[in-house]
Amino acid sequence: MAKQSLATTIELQSGDSETINFGAETFDGVMVAFGVRNFENLEQGMSEIFRVMKPGAQLVVLEFSKPKWGIVKIFYNIYMGTVAPQLAAFFRQNKKAYQYLNDSAKAFPDREKFVHILNNAGYSDTSFKPLSLGICCIYVGRKRNTQ
Repeated sequence: MAKQSLATTIELQSGDSETINFGAETFDGVMVAFGVRNFENLEQGMSEIFRVMKPGAQLVVLEFSKPKWGIVKIFYNIYMGTVAPQLAAFFRQNKKAYQYLNDSAKAFPDREKFVHILNNAGYSDTSFKPLSLGICCIYVGRKRNTQ
């Protein structure tokens, strides 16, 4: 961040997705990339994000998905389940991290199921769009403007 002179603009903080350390209606929008599948309690985390969003704010989530097309699904499962972990081990990377990536992507309630979780948390105008042959999806939702 220092090289890009962003240290005075962006402040990185660590925290818990289920107890975000900001007041209600703080943020104009929220983006999460490849992170919500790691929430310990997905429903609570999405409700907590909703709490800190201002009315009218939009949520955008980019997350892994399960491909639906037969041949893509087959190759994806082989790659994620076998090839990626073996390549990681070959290049002296953390093989377990790639195994976790595959396991967490498989366990994530993607597409309609995740949209349902967003709806239950209070989001409106929810949708998803598959990308990269269905390997990932963009999810959007909005906190309804109360005015």
